[in-house]
Amino acid sequence: MEIKNILHPDCTLCAVQGSSKKRVLELISQIANQYLIDIDQATILSSLTCREKMGSTGIGNGIALPHGRLKDLENVIAIVVTTEKPIDYDAIDNAPVDVFFAILVPENKASEHLGTLAAIATKLNNKETLGRMRHAKTNEELFEALD
Repeated sequence: MEIKNILHPDCTLCAVQGSSKKRVLELISQIANQYLIDIDQATILSSLTCREKMGSTGIGNGIALPHGRLKDLENVIAIVVTTEKPIDYDAIDNAPVDVFFAILVPENKASEHLGTLAAIATKLNNKETLGRMRHAKTNEELFEALD
């Protein structure tokens, strides 16, 4: 799976002022809502927060993979956000998080959801890719870092 098949350049946001887990999830839902105009922001945010209540999506090494399922979504989409400073996210290694790679998937495509998460985790496990993401100064550089 190619990351850029699910990630639009308008869905990347570099070096934001994230102050909390809640604020980052709100920001992700705002970005997604601009791209998914038929699905309201509250529904997107609810999907992400419901998943977080089951357990943190902070996978360690400063990375979180927030994700949610949406009933009215047709295709998987991704939103990538980096924060200027790492924030507490209850990650499995207890380290703060500064790279957020969120995905929203159609409710009826659970198997695709798991495959997409695995592909993203593999991509983010690449130290060169992760370094380029963390050093990106613009949204465009962040998008290109995932090439």
